Amino acid sequence: MSARYQLSGTTAVEISAGIESGIRTGALSPGAALPPVRALAADLGVSPATVARAYQELRQRGLLVTAGRHGTRVRPRPPVAARRSALRPPPLPGARDLSRGEPDRRLLPPLGPHLAALAADTGPSVSYSDAGVLPELAEMARARLDADGVPAGELTITGGALDGIERLLGAHLRPGDAVAVEDPGWANLLDLVAALGLRPIGVPVDDEGPMVAGVAAALAAGARALVVTSRAQNPTGSAVSAERAEALRALLAGRRDLLLIEDDHAAELARVPLHPLAGATASWAFLRSVSKPFGPDLRLAVLVGDETTVARVAGRTRVGAGWVSTVLQRLVLALWSDPAVDELVRRAAQSYEQRRDGLLTALTEHGLRAHGRSGINVWLPVPDETSAVTALRDAGWAVAPGALYRIAAAPAVRVTVSSLHADDLAPLAAALAHAANPTPPPGFPT
Repeated sequence: MSARYQLSGTTAVEISAGIESGIRTGALSPGAALPPVRALAADLGVSPATVARAYQELRQRGLLVTAGRHGTRVRPRPPVAARRSALRPPPLPGARDLSRGEPDRRLLPPLGPHLAALAADTGPSVSYSDAGVLPELAEMARARLDADGVPAGELTITGGALDGIERLLGAHLRPGDAVAVEDPGWANLLDLVAALGLRPIGVPVDDEGPMVAGVAAALAAGARALVVTSRAQNPTGSAVSAERAEALRALLAGRRDLLLIEDDHAAELARVPLHPLAGATASWAFLRSVSKPFGPDLRLAVLVGDETTVARVAGRTRVGAGWVSTVLQRLVLALWSDPAVDELVRRAAQSYEQRRDGLLTALTEHGLRAHGRSGINVWLPVPDETSAVTALRDAGWAVAPGALYRIAAAPAVRVTVSSLHADDLAPLAAALAHAANPTPPPGFPT
């Protein structure tokens, strides 16, 4: 903990408010260690139970995490808005930033022509009573899902994949319930689970998706929901294979006590077949976002599922945000209807595949086995994340530490390939090889 920030308070509410203030202002940075319960209680002159309640409240809200022998720490990305000065520092000047997990802006479809066409064709403003899912968008979404073998009877729209997952978990689970999540898995999802007060159970992942034994163990441990990434899993790039889907379906068949959520966020950018699990359980939902293929600012995802699950999400949306903007829906519909946009997305998917496979091949030549079956990321196991990230920073490359994505999985780094050029691959692979297998200083045994 920063020596400049002193905790205070005589009640659990005051102590937790002081810690939250420190996180918000940046005085307590992500990952900062907090004093042991008894030590802080002695410093403040309160009972250990008072400090324990303060820590527990912040853990339930996802601001703190208990890290075993490492004690209690601020989460890497706590769900509280921090001052701009507290945000993560940018990469060193001149460094290539491969840490962000974003698509290549140069490969996104231009929105201007479609926005201009919408502006020219604008009719009367939508009223509160008329707003909702546009029938023509629902019809086209069902057709696109049906082509991939996803049953698409009941359908609604959410403000992106994570918004949909939040609404699904909130409609089915309560704080303290267990959720089976991929490990390593999507950092935003891990943060969301913590912020909702849910208990994550990590499920190991290989190149073919969540491992069956891991899912079985999570179910035995009481998981009430399972979140699976269909393709382009973040951070490993795994994709559920036909064989893995069959095995998971057999394991999940008929479960009435489990909510199954599938996230197909890469959608048209994934150049591997989709093998959905949709319908394997009584309660299920399949989400497909438009952000990765068409642009991060397009906050829209199609959600299909069983009647009860979709009705819960749609009903909660109606009494909250109300609906996803019909202007945005019309824009997405225009993009889906444009053959030229389809071609741009196809070329983008092919480009990402070439960059990803090129880096994997270059790493193989250095004797390294990395992962990246689909998507825009490569996951490279390393002995020590801190030293690897530091070595790469010194070599001019910024990558994401695997700790952001792990529960119990082994250390690694995530490399986003979307901005790479062909002549980047060899020097990047060499830098990654050095970071993964650093040369010991002279005089030390190897």
